[in-house]
Amino acid sequence: MNGVPSSTFFSAPPDWGWLIALYFFFGGLAGGSYFLASLIDLFGRSEDRPLSHLGYYIAFPCIVIGGLLLTVDLGRPERFWHMLIESNTYRPMFKYWSPMSIGSWALMIFGIFALISFLGALADAGRIPWAAWRKVHPPSLLGRFIAIIGGIFGFYVAGYTGVLLAVTNRPIWSDTPLLGLLFIVSAASTSAALMILLAKKSRWTMPGLLDLHRMDAWVVALEFIVLIALIISLGPVLRAWLNAWGLLLFFGVIVVGMLVPLALYWRREWFGDRNVTFAAALVLVGGFILRLVIVFSAQGV
Repeated sequence: MNGVPSSTFFSAPPDWGWLIALYFFFGGLAGGSYFLASLIDLFGRSEDRPLSHLGYYIAFPCIVIGGLLLTVDLGRPERFWHMLIESNTYRPMFKYWSPMSIGSWALMIFGIFALISFLGALADAGRIPWAAWRKVHPPSLLGRFIAIIGGIFGFYVAGYTGVLLAVTNRPIWSDTPLLGLLFIVSAASTSAALMILLAKKSRWTMPGLLDLHRMDAWVVALEFIVLIALIISLGPVLRAWLNAWGLLLFFGVIVVGMLVPLALYWRREWFGDRNVTFAAALVLVGGFILRLVIVFSAQGV
């Protein structure tokens, strides 16, 4: 069992439902928020650190929720550790040929970094009385190292779910090479949107919020381009979306989750100060609907 992959790994169709769709959403938020937070810490100004704290505050709870969703989806949650440990020898089990195995280890390692950065951000903000934990937060050398490695794993977690779908035999999933890229860009847009929403409700001054808002607008525009490219790449398989799922994709994702937020980003006079809030909320809704459409539409074909 340890030498070669199962003969059905790439042929047996998965049966995924709401738990996996929710995991895709929360996993994307976790990886994307951590990655954005690490970029802010590594390349931003010192006054932008409260904004990076938000990213870490989002990443750890979201990856915990994602891990719980995956564990429950196994059917026998008590056996979740079998994804990491060989049941007979109790040795670490890593299957290099299995996206599931690689993803399980990446999730665990990322979860460790997310926890460390979560505590470091709390200490740096003075929210917990553990001054020693400030050493694991930038600008310290150790903090920068943690941000770099954790950011790499966050980037991987944000996109690996799309790659995982691409190696199955389901129509749509296996008919385009762009799912991984779409999931990465969508994770960035939804994570930035959530950070914007939380920053708007925070009592802390965050000078970098305007820059994050501007970046999110460009990321949403890129996401729109990638989605259109994905649709074109499907070719004849696009017929699978000539149904209610296709309508939900068009109105829920493209219109509500992309075009309307872009209009709000560049027409700030429409709702004044609430433009940013409305746009960010719609991006989040569109990102969640995107994952619903991707997961359920292919399994109905």
